[in-house]
Amino acid sequence: MEEIPFGPGSIDPAGDDAVLPFEVNGLDVRGRAIQMGPALSALLARHDYPLPVSKLLGEAVVLAVLLGSSLKFEGQFLLQTQTDGPVDMLVVDYRTSGDIRAYARFNKERVAEMDVDGLSKPELLLGKGILAMTIDQGEFTSRYQGIVQLDGVSLEEVAHLYFSQSEQIPTLVRLAVAEMMTREDGGAAHSWRAGGLLVQYLPEASIGVQRDLPGGDAPEGMEHQAEEEDAWAEATSLVSTVEDHELIDPDVPAERLLYRLFHERGVRVYDSMAVREQCSCSRDRIQGVLGSFSAEEITSSIEDGEISVTCEFCGQKYSFDPQEFLG
Repeated sequence: MEEIPFGPGSIDPAGDDAVLPFEVNGLDVRGRAIQMGPALSALLARHDYPLPVSKLLGEAVVLAVLLGSSLKFEGQFLLQTQTDGPVDMLVVDYRTSGDIRAYARFNKERVAEMDVDGLSKPELLLGKGILAMTIDQGEFTSRYQGIVQLDGVSLEEVAHLYFSQSEQIPTLVRLAVAEMMTREDGGAAHSWRAGGLLVQYLPEASIGVQRDLPGGDAPEGMEHQAEEEDAWAEATSLVSTVEDHELIDPDVPAERLLYRLFHERGVRVYDSMAVREQCSCSRDRIQGVLGSFSAEEITSSIEDGEISVTCEFCGQKYSFDPQEFLG
């Protein structure tokens, strides 16, 4: 990536649906920021989700993009929840090409009841279970999977837990999603916006654990450790000032937000990476899956003389003649 020094008016904003990597050398911090608009609206419009489910899935999409866009190789990042809540499954599939697809499985009646009772917070919709994050580099490599328990916590909190337990990298994540209503041609136009910020302490500068010390001079190296801890504390304090509306406001692009937070320490942004709502399903791919079925499985899948498959991500329907697989 080409390094771009940032300051007011020095570069054009990356705009919506683009991941913006950044670095703050003065605090040994790096991270990524994003604002999502058209891509998220298109993704959520493929399904008739209740508003609380759309918001929850939007948060999962932003989180998957922030995490998956860190991959340095061609591959896939898959975020998936399995829980006992009204929304018992979220799946987000991010490809390093920038393509993303997602869907949510939910109990319509339970979601409606919680919404009426004012209990449709994301953590309550999820309930208890697990969140799995899978990295796949292709068929000739092993998959890596990290699993975190979900127990009434938000996706922001579970991301912090994941990095604390699995990566041991001090990490802060902020997520925000909002439904937008605008006037258009005399009517109201509906859309979605989302924003996210991921901030990490550089792996090269690990934070030590504070311990009680005996009397006398501080051991060699403790001064440096204190400086590291102060730097991360400052970064944490700055990020905690970010409001949800700032993360999604098109008049506050990611570059402006980063400058407001870190300009005193010298923030640099890098080339942005586009994100597109794009499903990877195809007739050939589904045909290949059906070709691996046994004759008994094919026969049991026949309805009205054909086999119909609907992609859960995009809703595209594919129909096949059973004789293609029974010949």
